[in-house]
Amino acid sequence: MANIPDDIILAEAIRLVESGVSVTFPVNGRSMRPFVEGGRESLVLEKPVRVAVGQVVLAFVEGERYVIHRILRRSGDRLTLMGDGNLSLCEYCSVSDVKAVATYVVSPSGRKRPLYSMYRRFASRLWVALRPFRRYLLKIYSIIHGA
Repeated sequence: MANIPDDIILAEAIRLVESGVSVTFPVNGRSMRPFVEGGRESLVLEKPVRVAVGQVVLAFVEGERYVIHRILRRSGDRLTLMGDGNLSLCEYCSVSDVKAVATYVVSPSGRKRPLYSMYRRFASRLWVALRPFRRYLLKIYSIIHGA
């Protein structure tokens, strides 16, 4: 099977989402730890109906690259995004740069877990509040989960 470049896969995923099709998209990297495990889990991406603080979105940031990160703040049309696994780096974009909203995390076995259950909303708000301690919490998480 031929390797398809990531930018082509991403463009097709965005095209499908814009046409109303839900897309299960593999996640790479560690920027969404501990809520999404890159390299193992996937996200279900859907066309955004509304964009709100706390959502995990696929967005084109700072006019240069796509990221899947959580919305931290919204000021009018301007969004501040940050990966749950990031220690301090924020990215910025406008609402129109949001191409998809993640709705479910999909495990390697295919099990879907909603991203916005009452438990997950509470946990993500707590995680944002614990930002000064993320370095230590992520280190413990890495030790426990072996990565």
